[in-house]
Amino acid sequence: MLVIESWVIDEDSPVPVSSKTLLGALRSRIDSGRLETWLTSSSGRSLAFVTNAERAMVVLLEDGDDPGEHAVDPGAQGSSKGFVLSNGQDDEYPDRDTVPILEACRLVKQIVATGSWPADAHWVADR
Repeated sequence: MLVIESWVIDEDSPVPVSSKTLLGALRSRIDSGRLETWLTSSSGRSLAFVTNAERAMVVLLEDGDDPGEHAVDPGAQGSSKGFVLSNGQDDEYPDRDTVPILEACRLVKQIVATGSWPADAHWVADR
């Protein structure tokens, strides 16, 4: 199902971000040390992008009570540190629950553009 909705980066601006400008905004946030980015859609969905600048966790939530769904890297082993949240918490995640940063950017760009995961994306529902 193709859903057309607009997305804003929560603490940056009330102005919607396009899929074309999103990656630049994410790069700028990472370069300034803001490794956690939340986007909110006009339909009330939320999209989280948390990175350590090498891998990222991408989570899509339907609403505030939804456990959501997240991108996975099924063949990955081990874990990665350095996922620093805006509250200062420094997390470590299994690599299978994160994806390489370029893949994460592709996924987030597609969700912002179309409302859906790319057809070839690997993700699991946490519901």
